[in-house]
Amino acid sequence: MTASGPDRIESVSTRLFRLEMPRPWGPGVTSQYLIVTELLTSSGATGTGFSWAVQAGAQAIRAMVDADCRPVAEGLPAVPELVWDRLWWYLREAGGGVTTLAMAAIDIALWDLRARAAGLGLPDLLGRQRDRVPAYASGVNRHLSLAELTERTAQQVAAGHTRFKLKVGLPSLADDLERVAAVRRVVGPGALLMVDANQFWDLPSARRAARELAAYDIFWLEEPLVAEDFRGYADLRRSIGIPLAAGESLYTEAQFRELLLAGGIDFIQPNVCRVGGITPFLRIARMARQFSVPVMPHLLPDISGQLAMALPLLPFVEDIDEGSFAALGALAQPSGVEVTGDTLRADPPAGHGLAFATATMTELAP
Repeated sequence: MTASGPDRIESVSTRLFRLEMPRPWGPGVTSQYLIVTELLTSSGATGTGFSWAVQAGAQAIRAMVDADCRPVAEGLPAVPELVWDRLWWYLREAGGGVTTLAMAAIDIALWDLRARAAGLGLPDLLGRQRDRVPAYASGVNRHLSLAELTERTAQQVAAGHTRFKLKVGLPSLADDLERVAAVRRVVGPGALLMVDANQFWDLPSARRAARELAAYDIFWLEEPLVAEDFRGYADLRRSIGIPLAAGESLYTEAQFRELLLAGGIDFIQPNVCRVGGITPFLRIARMARQFSVPVMPHLLPDISGQLAMALPLLPFVEDIDEGSFAALGALAQPSGVEVTGDTLRADPPAGHGLAFATATMTELAP
């Protein structure tokens, strides 16, 4: 707030970076992309935002921030909820996807600005409910051989993890079951084990797989069906005993409302960038609470871990193989988010604490 009224957005700038992954997520998936925004207000205050992509879309996200989001945001009061709603009203005909990913870059910067102005780390600004959250070891490991998969799992056990997730959805269900059985042997009977099918199955295939997987005490079955098949999830949940998780591939509050209303989901997994930032992430979390469905944030532990501190129902945070911004060398200094064993703690300085190493990362020209 200034003497003449609310602080307003004066300018938004963007830069795009490629982050090489030390542990590829499969053939041809060797990089992540980071779109960094810097927001300046009329009082001279600044906020840093970002969006993110893995395989495709990074240039489109940056273009939408520059061509569509920036002209609308500049001049508005620097209030996250107000700016988000104005942007969505203007961009709604473009739908979710690139649109919400672009909006996230503005929204996260505004929340960073708000937290800095309050002198609080993001978890405390949002209303911290805990000082630590459970983390689970995860990886994009469908391309690994059985020997490589079990070796990596053993490394995760040695690092102190007690919760694990592996990929299924190979052409042969027998091969999937062999890999799940091998991982269960490595982690032991007391560990939590989740499996992720990444939308590879149809409803009959998912039913068959769930019947076989039940022998391995699966904590949740993730994305067995196409993400938008809300009725299919409800039909599947009624016929199997394994809890279902989904939501990482959804982009709007309306989609999450339909998923929850269908009644087939036990855990939702919003990705803070894909849904459009912290503002809609919090709205989705409040909606999920009305259905007593826990929120398990998808990827991006550097920011998801901070959001998890303020969630009402106990979340798990995904600690994916060398996939955090810290592990990718994208941070210029420690953020205050740290995974030790199977636990994540988040104590950032004022703001979200993510100072990106823009001087050393590989920048891509417009």
